[in-house]
Amino acid sequence: MRPAPPTQRASRGSAPADPGPSGPAAPAAAPAAPQIQLIPASSEGALDAAEEAVDLLLDSGRTPGDVLVITTGEPHPWAAHELSFGDAAYWAQHDAGDDVFYADAAVADRAASRAVVVVALNGGPEAAAVTALSAARSRAGTLLIVCGDPQRINSVLGAGV
Repeated sequence: MRPAPPTQRASRGSAPADPGPSGPAAPAAAPAAPQIQLIPASSEGALDAAEEAVDLLLDSGRTPGDVLVITTGEPHPWAAHELSFGDAAYWAQHDAGDDVFYADAAVADRAASRAVVVVALNGGPEAAAVTALSAARSRAGTLLIVCGDPQRINSVLGAGV
């Protein structure tokens, strides 16, 4: 007589599979809204705060291609450098999707969705903040990090974060 094989246990929080016949498929759930994190910073410090956030994301295991950074004032130095090679080369970097991509709010609508979007409210007109946050919300898959003045962020988003 052999001992019985160990029984498989369902992982915590999951129900065992129902072996019965399946009915019509349930409608797919709407995608969850991204988690929003606020990093208080002045306009002058927002870009540095965004850089620190990106460093922490990468240090925690995020791949560079998961991250999009949007600025509202002066462009990020990486974006300025890449744009010096021309618009086509800049967007080719974006399309490759293998590195952190930095975009100005004015062109953020052209950027593809990424798992994490970081917004640096580093100056610029109010319209740039509205554009950046709107684009960021629609492009962030799981996490939206906003670096800037909390009162300004809340007024632009229309709700407390």
